[in-house]
Amino acid sequence: RHRFTMASLRGMQQPDLSKKLFKLIKSENHAIGAYETAGRERISIAQQLSEWGEATTDDAISEVSDKLGVLMAEIAEQEDLYAQSLEDYRGVLKQIRNTESSVQPSRDHKQKVSDEIAKLKYKEPQSTKIVQLEQELVRAEAQSLVAEAQLTNITRQKFKEAFDIHFAATIERAEKQIILAKQARRILNLLDDTPIVPGDQHAGFEAHEAARQILNDAEDGLRNWQPNLEPIHSSAGNLGAGAMPGSGLN
Repeated sequence: RHRFTMASLRGMQQPDLSKKLFKLIKSENHAIGAYETAGRERISIAQQLSEWGEATTDDAISEVSDKLGVLMAEIAEQEDLYAQSLEDYRGVLKQIRNTESSVQPSRDHKQKVSDEIAKLKYKEPQSTKIVQLEQELVRAEAQSLVAEAQLTNITRQKFKEAFDIHFAATIERAEKQIILAKQARRILNLLDDTPIVPGDQHAGFEAHEAARQILNDAEDGLRNWQPNLEPIHSSAGNLGAGAMPGSGLN
């Protein structure tokens, strides 16, 4: 069952030059939605874990599951923050795609004039229109040179900018989730799983303060987190509005 939307129709009409990147950007949109969905699902699971733990009427399980739920919900929150950064990266890729789309007419025009000249030289080699078309081809080639230079400049600059955002976000998500998961393992160690015999019961849970401190440590870890990244270098700082070297920002 196919649902055609304005976006999908526009995709079908994309110039050849921008079709592949258009498809990638569209696929990335689906992936971002999947991260957002996963984040919501994991928050729901964290809540369900806490509710189950309370229903066991086992004080230790109730306390540990509740604290784990808090950390799991925070891990899930990182998915949503990651998705937001991926949306920024996707926006930068769109700038390349839009430039590709704008360059296609220049390529097509140059090819069309070149084809007309070849056709006339074959059919009417004495035609005076050949000279006009050759002059038009010179202009088309000059315009094309500018357009192709702009495409190269924008593609290279924005490619680095986009994936700088992408991988910085990937590292942040990973490192923050590591902080939270390590603290969750500390919480887990507060649970005494020593077997008991029928009629016995575990001593009351006494690690409330330790559990609260672990949550505080997790919060501090997130607050104190700082990116430690290999910088992505760019030489495109003086790229102006015309995407030409040294033209400055208009």
